[in-house]
Amino acid sequence: MRRYELMLIIPDTLEEEAAQEVFTWAKDVLAKQGGTLLDEAWWGRRKYAYEINKRDHGFYGVLDFHADTDTVNELERQLKISDNVVRYKTVRPEIRVRSNA
Repeated sequence: MRRYELMLIIPDTLEEEAAQEVFTWAKDVLAKQGGTLLDEAWWGRRKYAYEINKRDHGFYGVLDFHADTDTVNELERQLKISDNVVRYKTVRPEIRVRSNA
């Protein structure tokens, strides 16, 4: 299993409680697919860098987890078809190794 980070943007047309439920749903999908949640961060409502769908704010959340490729693919598939997700981005964080050089 590899380490991944997922940033999720939920539209601000939802109330904050409903947006947090979408974030919890994403964590549940991850758990059901066999992923292991390492850390999570709910950033709350923030301004977009640019306008998306005529909106300029959304709710942000970040998940840090271990999973295999099939788990990530299924999570992304479900996020893609959800009406309550504006954008998502999954990345593999770099492993930094210190050298004495």
